[in-house]
Amino acid sequence: MSSPSNPAYATDTLGSPTPVLSVSPVVLPAPGRAVDLQVRVSAPLTGGELPVILLSHGLGFSNNLSSLNGYAPLANFWAAHGFVVIQPTHLDSRTLNPDRPGAVAHWRTRAEDMKRILDQLDVIEAAVPQLLGRIDHGRVAVAGHSMGGHTASLLLGARLADPHDGTEVDLAEPRIKAGVLLAAPGRGGDALTEFTVENYSFFLTTDFSTMTTPALVVAGDKDDSSFLTVAGPDWHADPYALSPGPKSLLTLFDAEHGLGGVSGYDVSETTDENPARVAAVARLTGAYLRSELYSEDSAWRTARDALASGPDPLGRIESK
Repeated sequence: MSSPSNPAYATDTLGSPTPVLSVSPVVLPAPGRAVDLQVRVSAPLTGGELPVILLSHGLGFSNNLSSLNGYAPLANFWAAHGFVVIQPTHLDSRTLNPDRPGAVAHWRTRAEDMKRILDQLDVIEAAVPQLLGRIDHGRVAVAGHSMGGHTASLLLGARLADPHDGTEVDLAEPRIKAGVLLAAPGRGGDALTEFTVENYSFFLTTDFSTMTTPALVVAGDKDDSSFLTVAGPDWHADPYALSPGPKSLLTLFDAEHGLGGVSGYDVSETTDENPARVAAVARLTGAYLRSELYSEDSAWRTARDALASGPDPLGRIESK
């Protein structure tokens, strides 16, 4: 997962990894939800006052990666470097049979899942005794890939009009202090394909102008997502281009929608498998969140400088 030839991921900006504890499923009571909310909790075995990353899965084609069982390359790395990573199984996960008759798009319930987790951090600590008293409830970030990136954008302040009644929906979560959007959907309107309009009509009115929480947007310059958008790879940079600062954009060279394979180890649905790219994504996003949650921490600046100074960089970063 690393190579000494590229300083973007050879430079250890987050310190040495530590052993990780991972517990699942932790079941959170969820009255009114179709099923109770199941989450995976991963954390370092040692340390206190640990910051939290809520990690939202995408939809994908696999049966299990779009659930609490996915995204191990990110979750394991972040947990080994000092974060408590909490991964829910959203109601659109294939593990819950989302294609059943009457199933609906779960753009709203996904965001509500994350709020429910924050409401029940004490329940999670009690369910995982090794974590008791070790979570810093005041330092919370959100990350999401693909549809999970849309979920994260709503929690960071993006808005949309409910396709059923046209009312503006504001799901911003003030307890979340920073975010990472990985291959997230972009603007609506004429940027969408007919397929997207018919199947994901809530994308039509996405408004990033209200997404004020600091965020790092990660986009692949070969991620054309042609079944969703006619705008090409730049569509996935819209959350950066169309939102107010402070924001940063990491553009990964030759990366497609899987960003090298972030959804799992050796995943057949990854079209651009590249372990070095995944390692860089894990390290750069971890460094970004560390510095956003701890203003005195220089991890992001160090990682950003290392990426820019490499002889064969995996990507580029811009900020505003």
